[in-house]
Amino acid sequence: MAMLEANRAAAIVTGHSRGIGEAIAAGLLARGARVLGISRHENAGLVGQYTARLQQVQLDLGDPAALGRWLAGDALARFVEGAEAPLLVNNAGVIQPMGPLDKQDVEAVSRAVTVNVAAAFMFSAAFTRATASRSERRILHVSSGAGHKPYAGWSIYCSTKAALDHHARCASLDRTPGLLIASVAPGVVDTEMQAEIRATSDDRFPDRPRFVTMHQERALPTAEQTGGRLVEYLLSDVFGADAVFDLRDFLPR
Repeated sequence: MAMLEANRAAAIVTGHSRGIGEAIAAGLLARGARVLGISRHENAGLVGQYTARLQQVQLDLGDPAALGRWLAGDALARFVEGAEAPLLVNNAGVIQPMGPLDKQDVEAVSRAVTVNVAAAFMFSAAFTRATASRSERRILHVSSGAGHKPYAGWSIYCSTKAALDHHARCASLDRTPGLLIASVAPGVVDTEMQAEIRATSDDRFPDRPRFVTMHQERALPTAEQTGGRLVEYLLSDVFGADAVFDLRDFLPR
C-alpha cells in the first residue's frame, strides 16, 4: 500500500483547538487535506492560515446528548462526501479526575469516560457508516502508554486509554472493507495536559515528581513535533498494520 496523499484526504479531528489536536490539524492542512475540527472552542489561528480548507464545529464532547444529536444529522456525511480518503482522528481527551477513588468527583468521572471513550466510539461508528462506499478510510485513536501501564491516581485516565486500545484491536478483527484503524501512544508530550499533571499534588498522583523532572530537563517533545509525527504515521503505508502502536517505534521511510 502506497503512502496516502494528504490532498486526497478529508479529515475529522476532535480536540483541534490546542495541543496535539491542533498540531495534527495543522499538519494535515499544510499537506493539502481538508479538515473538520470539532471542539468546544474554535481555533482562530488555524482559521487565519487555512480559511478555505478548514471547517469548525463547536461541540462539547462531554455532552453525550449534544454529540448524539450532531451525529444524527448529516454534517459528517456532507463533509466526507466526495473525499477519496476520509480520515478520523479521535484526539480529544481529558486527564481529570486524578486521585484515588475516594477523591474522584462523580461528575468528572462521567465527563472523562464520555470524552475519552464514548465520543471516540460514537465518532468511529458514525464515520464508518458515512464512508461505507470508500475503498480507503482510516481511524486514528490518540491513546497513551497509560493504556497498558497502570499508575496510582490515574484509574480513570489509564482505563479510558486502555478502552481505546482494545476498541482498535477488536475493530481491526472485523476486517471492515477499506477500513484501517490504530490506537497510537504518542509518548509524553509538552502540552497543557502535562501542565495540569504537574500542578496536581503528590497524594493525587504519586508519579508527579517524575513528570516535573522531565519538564525541567526539557526532555519532552513539543506538541508540534509529536503532531507532525502522528500525521506522518497516519498517512504512511504501515498505518493499521498494528492495531495498537507506540509512535516512538515509527521510522518514516
